Amino acid sequence: MWEWFAGLDPVPQALLAGLLTWGVTALGAATVFFRRAIPQSLLDAMLGFAAGIMIAASFWSLLAPAIDLSEARGGSGWFPAAAGFLLGAGFLRLMDRVLPHLHPDLAETDRPEGIPSHLRHTTLLVLAITLHNIPEGLAVGVAFGGAAGPDALHGVSLAAAAALAIGIAIQNLPEGVAVAMPLRREGQSRIRAFWYGQLSAVVEPVAAAIGAASVARIAPILPYALSFAAGAMLYVVVEELLPAAQRGGRTDLVTSATMIGFALMMVLDVALG
Repeated sequence: MWEWFAGLDPVPQALLAGLLTWGVTALGAATVFFRRAIPQSLLDAMLGFAAGIMIAASFWSLLAPAIDLSEARGGSGWFPAAAGFLLGAGFLRLMDRVLPHLHPDLAETDRPEGIPSHLRHTTLLVLAITLHNIPEGLAVGVAFGGAAGPDALHGVSLAAAAALAIGIAIQNLPEGVAVAMPLRREGQSRIRAFWYGQLSAVVEPVAAAIGAASVARIAPILPYALSFAAGAMLYVVVEELLPAAQRGGRTDLVTSATMIGFALMMVLDVALG
C-alpha cells in the first residue's frame, strides 16, 4: 500500500491525505448520533489535545524544515521562516475580519464576526470551522509538494508529510465534534448536524491539492509556503482552539491534554519523518 502511495504524484498524494483528514472530521461529527452527548469536560480536553498537535506540527513539520531548507540553499534560515509565519497569521487575521462567521462557543450570544451579513447561524458556524480548516489542508499539501523533489534531503520527506497528515487527521476528530454538537444543541436534526459538521472540512482536500500543486511548480517558494502554513495554523490555535477549550474553566485538564497532543505529534514526526 505504501509503495503504491509513494509512487503517486504529489497532488494525488495530497488529495488522498486531505480526504483522510476530512474523513476523520466526519467521524467526529458522527458523534451526534450517540445516545448520550459527549461531556463538556471531554470535549475541552479533546480541543486542548488538538491544539497541542497543531502547535507541534507547526514547528516540527513546517517551521524546522523551512529553516533547514533555506539554509541548505545558501540563504538566511530565519528570514523565510519569520516572513512566511507572519504572512500566514496575517492572512488568517484578514479572513477573520472579512468572512462572516460565528464561533461555536459564541453561537448562543448572537455576535458573529466579519462583515455584517444576514446568513443563518448554521451557515456562520460552518464558515468559522471551514475558515480554520484551510491552513490545515494547505499544510498537508505543501508538505507533500515539497517531498516530491530534492528537498526531501532537507527534512521535507514523504514520510514527514504523511506524519503531518496523520497528526492533523487525529486533531480533526474533536473539531468535527466541536461544530456538530452546537448545531445539534441549536435544534438541528442529527442528520443535518452531521452533514454540516463534515461539510466544514470538505475544503481540506481542495486546499491540500492546491498547496501541493503550487510548491511542486514553484520550488523556491517552499520555505515561505511551509512557514506560511505554520503561521496560519498557530493563529487558529491561539485565536480559536485554546480559548474554546478553556471556556469551561478546566485549565489544568486542557493544559495536560495540550502537552500530550504536542508530545504525540513530536513522536509521530520524529519516528515517521
